[in-house]
Amino acid sequence: MLFNKVGVVGGGTMGQGIAEMLAGKGLDVLLIERTPDKLEAAWHQIEVSLDKQLEKWAITPVEKKIILSKISKVTELSSLADCDMVIESISEELDAKKELFRRLDVICPEHVVLASNTSTLSLTEIAAETTQPERVIGLHFLYPVSKIHLVEIIRGLKTSESTFTLTKKFVEETIQKRGIQVYESPGFVTTRLICVLINEALHVLSERVASEEDIDNAMRIGYDFHYGPLEMADRFGLDSVLVAMERMFREFGDLKYRPAVLLKQMVRAGHLGTKTGHGFFRYDKDGDRL
Repeated sequence: MLFNKVGVVGGGTMGQGIAEMLAGKGLDVLLIERTPDKLEAAWHQIEVSLDKQLEKWAITPVEKKIILSKISKVTELSSLADCDMVIESISEELDAKKELFRRLDVICPEHVVLASNTSTLSLTEIAAETTQPERVIGLHFLYPVSKIHLVEIIRGLKTSESTFTLTKKFVEETIQKRGIQVYESPGFVTTRLICVLINEALHVLSERVASEEDIDNAMRIGYDFHYGPLEMADRFGLDSVLVAMERMFREFGDLKYRPAVLLKQMVRAGHLGTKTGHGFFRYDKDGDRL
């Protein structure tokens, strides 16, 4: 089976990145958002991303035009009926994802692979909302999608071998990223490990061991991280990091997953990172550091 048309549900930061990356690989993409305003906002951010690449001579104006021409903006889920795969990238709310997969199960023919970009939620629980849980799988892309060449391919309890094989082929041959097989566990591999690092960085900051800038430089320069842990948290969204930490703390009961007090304070203050322009660092409307 070939994947030529892929639906991306959710036009947030990850949805934008996934849609742009897929279009850049020559696939036809249907980008779905609930309202025309949210859809236009997502489209604008994709254009901003492509313009930044233009400035660095990473792509040409013609390539930008081709990528945008591959993305169709739609607001109706029914449009996904003729896709080969649908990737869900809405907010990390279990009930919302369950409702979406119930609807996708009705709309999409049985050969369509239904994938979720969830970073912490149970694929098995989401798949249980469908009549064909064997076609549900996790595709956890990492931020920034275009630059990180790893994808966690998560198997739910009933994910079939054929679904996994097809999805792995899609990841490694069609979009040319490295796929790792992950069996369902809270936080999988990447979220489980990175959230503990971010949480420890917050403790180091709270104890005034070093400044925000120096903590990030220590890991960015010392260990060749693309972003330091605090900027990484800003880009993930501090509210998203808090939700992930709380969910893992609840599931594992281990104190290492207990969210730092500073993280809770930042979220209560509305300092959520790039999405609000203010987290541990400040950002402009395009998400660039000020």
